[in-house]
Amino acid sequence: MMAMFFAQRVILGKTTFENVPKALKAGVAEVLIDSGLPELVPAEYGGTAA
Repeated sequence: MMAMFFAQRVILGKTTFENVPKALKAGVAEVLIDSGLPELVPAEYGGTAA
């Protein structure tokens, strides 16, 4: 649930992936990638962001 909350905040530009709590980063990355937004996720978490 919190991963979805933070993913939504990243999508809306309210926060950056970098500012997501470490314990939630993997879950947020999964939600963002599943939502078709791998460009918001760093490569170390499976995304395409530089």
